[in-house]
Amino acid sequence: MAKTQLNVRVDEGTARAARERALERGMSVNRYIEELVRQDTGEVGHTFVEAAADFMKQYETVFAEEFGAEQHTREGRR
Repeated sequence: MAKTQLNVRVDEGTARAARERALERGMSVNRYIEELVRQDTGEVGHTFVEAAADFMKQYETVFAEEFGAEQHTREGRR
């Protein structure tokens, strides 16, 4: 795919945040911004589902403690 250069001006805080988030994800700022735009335009809609699944997996024990496995099982049988 051919690439087009796009120059964008943002405040220093936004630039810093973009650099930090890109670094955390192990990607360039260009790639990070490109992925954000794709997500916003719906090209990467599965990202939300993946993030939600990761969240649920990460907090599975918290939900089980709060609501109990037995209650979850009963509600699932309705």
